[in-house]
Amino acid sequence: MNDVAAILLAAGRSRRMGAFKPLLPFGDSTVVEHCVNNLREAGIEEITVVVSHRANDVRQQLSNFNVSFAVNPDPDSEMSASIAFGVEQAGKTMKAIIVALVDHPAVPPQIVKQLIDEWQSEGARLIQPEYEGRGGHPVLIDLAYRDELMNLDARRGLRALFGAHRNEVRRLAVYSPFVARDMDTWEDYLGLHQDVFGRLPEQV
Repeated sequence: MNDVAAILLAAGRSRRMGAFKPLLPFGDSTVVEHCVNNLREAGIEEITVVVSHRANDVRQQLSNFNVSFAVNPDPDSEMSASIAFGVEQAGKTMKAIIVALVDHPAVPPQIVKQLIDEWQSEGARLIQPEYEGRGGHPVLIDLAYRDELMNLDARRGLRALFGAHRNEVRRLAVYSPFVARDMDTWEDYLGLHQDVFGRLPEQV
């Protein structure tokens, strides 16, 4: 796993949520901690958290985690900007990168391992998990596409990259519906928490 890094995108304002998504309670920890733990349990050693809005609060929450941070100075920018800041910080020896979103905290580590196995054993260079035909996150991208990741179309983001290289895309069917479960609204959050833990979150 030493040649696969991960970037966790946690730079937005969470406007639709009405509360700051990364620091919401999730089980016995927070959303952002859960995301980092899932990536770590998948065997990824190099994890970069891309922050912007309330960057210091996220840093403090993760102060005991062995992660690095990349700062996107504009919390209102498109996701493509955060991806570029994260990829820029990835070690030059890295050969692939997992792009994970903070609003997908329930993706099991086994799914991340599946993506990496597909890259290592099958040679797939752009891998997206899917559940019952619905594409989801995180995605794995071979860093042969590093330059393109650094210069993504601002409006279309990763869709533009995957669309430009359709023949290289591997859609990987997985067992977990959580790859395709966004957590954009308060109702999304409550529903996801209920489905994962069998109860509503505490202290919200």
